[in-house]
Amino acid sequence: MALRKKKKAEGSENALAVPQTGKNGHPFLSLSSYVPGFSNDAALFKSLREAVPIIDAAIGKLVRLLGTFKVKCENEYAEESLEHFFSEVDVGGTRKGIYAFVSSFFDELLTFGTAVGEIVTDGVQIRSLYLSDLRNVSLKAGENPLEIIISAQNENGTFIPVKYPDLILRSVHNPEPGKIYGTSILKGLPFVSDILLKIFNTIGINWERVGNVRFAVTYKPQNDALDKAYAKDRAKQVAAQWRKAMEKTGPVKDFVAVGDVQIKAIGADNQILESEVPVRQMLEQIVAKLGIPPFLLGLSWSTTERMSSQQADILTSEIESYQREIEPIIRKICKTHLLLNGLDCDFKIEWNDITLQDISEISKSRYYEAQTKKLLNEIGGVKPDYEN
Repeated sequence: MALRKKKKAEGSENALAVPQTGKNGHPFLSLSSYVPGFSNDAALFKSLREAVPIIDAAIGKLVRLLGTFKVKCENEYAEESLEHFFSEVDVGGTRKGIYAFVSSFFDELLTFGTAVGEIVTDGVQIRSLYLSDLRNVSLKAGENPLEIIISAQNENGTFIPVKYPDLILRSVHNPEPGKIYGTSILKGLPFVSDILLKIFNTIGINWERVGNVRFAVTYKPQNDALDKAYAKDRAKQVAAQWRKAMEKTGPVKDFVAVGDVQIKAIGADNQILESEVPVRQMLEQIVAKLGIPPFLLGLSWSTTERMSSQQADILTSEIESYQREIEPIIRKICKTHLLLNGLDCDFKIEWNDITLQDISEISKSRYYEAQTKKLLNEIGGVKPDYEN
């Protein structure tokens, strides 16, 4: 019975040898616990941008490529008033200018699929444009399916419908049928990104083990009884001298030992798995989802000049689609400013040209177009088909 109890106690000690609360895997655990179908998680998408720098870089480039715009009005005074408003309006108390607000609003729209802002007035003029935190805002359908009730969180944590819903700026990206919230551009990337982070984390662990060389020093006593009797003491002496030889401070020292001493580098015989192919496969999925050409992200993948030109054309159409999503928000801001200033006139938003091609290619295109117009005028004043 005593032996059985002893074995049971030893088994229980072995069961506790592995810590239950030890660090496991990469630090972005929210990606590992991602559940498909529940993708409207702001914390998850923020963590995704922080975990994979190429995702954050792609969204930043899309925001910058959105471009700038001008507003053309029939009333010259109204146009000048809008231009002054665009440059002087406060944005959240930290920045100024309509372009700063549009950039932040568009960044939120891409990341979370939904962006909510507010036009802050004093009853006479627009004082600032405020970008709301989605955690402090609630959207739900009213009795009418076309009616959206916007509520804000108060000090007690309850959501109360806003007092002036006409001053709320709301935009959603690719909403699913019957859904109020939009779809993030990052939807579908948590699983792929989790695999990519596991590869990166494993590479770091392997390099920490193999790159930072560690040694196994083995002392084998001889066959005589005296050597075996003092084996423990000699092993301690070898360990102490080896520790002194490997100290980082001071001059480089040699290690000298007498007897059968073997020194081997731990992990020198291991081979680190090749990571280039799986990492590229994951990055291809990410780049395809974000719609950014690889060369804009610094990825030197094999591509032809014609392929790069086609990718730039596709990105141009994507940017134009994003401009159409943002334009209603800009129109609402402009209309509110004009009405508060007693101006009621039509206006038109004109976006600046998106230039992703070389300046030389654009110049050649304009030169050929001018030559075509001149030739057609000489032979009879016939206009090209694209002008009819």
